[in-house]
Amino acid sequence: MLKDLTALYDRDLKKLMQELEAYPDEASLWAVQGEISNSGGTLALHLIGNLSKFIGDDLGGVPFARDRDAEFSRRDVPRQELLGGLERTRAVVVQTLSNLDESRLNEPFSGKVPPNLQGASVQAFLIHLYGHLNWHLGQVDYHRRITAGKV
Repeated sequence: MLKDLTALYDRDLKKLMQELEAYPDEASLWAVQGEISNSGGTLALHLIGNLSKFIGDDLGGVPFARDRDAEFSRRDVPRQELLGGLERTRAVVVQTLSNLDESRLNEPFSGKVPPNLQGASVQAFLIHLYGHLNWHLGQVDYHRRITAGKV
C-alpha cells in the first residue's frame, strides 16, 4: 500500500509542478475570475502547507510551522518560489512514506484533523490527503486553462 501511495503522490506532485510551469506568465498564475477565488498560486501554497504539515511534520517528524491563513491570503509569490516549495514538499512526502512502517497504517492518525476525520487511521487519512491533492490538481488545471484562454 505505501509503495503505491508513494508513487501516486510523487507522480501527482510532479504533475502539479508541470501545471504551474505551463501558465503563460506570472500574472495568470495569480489571476481570479468571476466566482473562482482561488488561483493556481493559492492552491499550490495550500497544498504545500497541507502536505508538509500532515505528512512531513505529523508522520515524518520534519518540523513545519503551517500558516493556513497565509496560504489563502498571500499573492504574487514568484513561480520559482512555488516550484521550490513543491519540490521540497514532494521530497519530504516521498521520504516520509518510503520510511513509514506499514504497521502504522492501521493506527489512528495522531495529528490535528477536521472533526469529520477524528479517529481516522493513518491509511484512511493518507487516502483522504491524496484525494485532496487530486481535487486541487484538477482545479489548477482548469484555472490555468481558463486564465490562459485554452479550455
